[in-house]
Amino acid sequence: MQNEIIRVMLADDDEDDRLFFKDAFEEIKIKTEVSTLKNGIELMNFLNQPKVILPHILFLDLNMPGKTGMDCLREIKSIDRLKDIAIAIYSTSASEEDIEETFVQGANVYIKKPHEFSALKKILEDVITINWQYHTSGLNRDNFLLSL
Repeated sequence: MQNEIIRVMLADDDEDDRLFFKDAFEEIKIKTEVSTLKNGIELMNFLNQPKVILPHILFLDLNMPGKTGMDCLREIKSIDRLKDIAIAIYSTSASEEDIEETFVQGANVYIKKPHEFSALKKILEDVITINWQYHTSGLNRDNFLLSL
C-alpha cells in the first residue's frame, strides 16, 4: 500500500467532525483520497451503486439520524460485494455495549473521537499505517479498541 492511494471514506452527520477529519488527513504524510458523506442513507446509496469504486477503509459514526452507523455496519457485512471493506467505528460513544456490539457485527476497529487535533492525526495515521494487527495476530477484543 506504500505507493497506492488509500481510499478513505467517512460517514458522519456532524459537519465540523467531517471537516476536522479531512483537515487531519491533509496533514498526514500518507497518500489518501478522502471522501465524506453526511449520513447512513447517503452512505448506503453510494456503496450500493453498481461499479462504484469502494473505499479501502470506511470510518463510520454510530449516532446518525435516519440510518445509524450500526444499521450501516450490519447492512455492509450482509452484502458480499461490501463485506470486506475495513470498517473503523468512529464515535463519541465509549459505551462497552457499543464497542462489544460493533465488534460482534464485524467492525475492524473502534475509535473514540478525540477532542484534540493532534490526537486525531495520530490515531488516523495509526489506523492507516498499522498493518491491521488482527491480520497477523488474529481478530480479538484486545486489539479492537484503538486508544492513545
